[in-house]
Amino acid sequence: MNECAISCHLQDYLEIACLYGYRVKLSLNGGEQVEGKALDLQTIDKREYLLIEGKTPHRIELNQLKELQVLTSNAKFTEVNF
Repeated sequence: MNECAISCHLQDYLEIACLYGYRVKLSLNGGEQVEGKALDLQTIDKREYLLIEGKTPHRIELNQLKELQVLTSNAKFTEVNF
């Protein structure tokens, strides 16, 4: 059984965003913002990441997430606070 870097019910929102290819805007703990299409979740060396396709691809560690806003219209959800 894997431990989640964030609460598992919050990770479900990320999985849905990737499944539907939602365009998202992420606010990170350090104040940075990243915008792009949610692609996939990866685990590398026991760390979990969200892959975002934007002007440049991003791999964001899940424990750095502060807020996710969905930019895609008619999405299943619009905002998640971590």
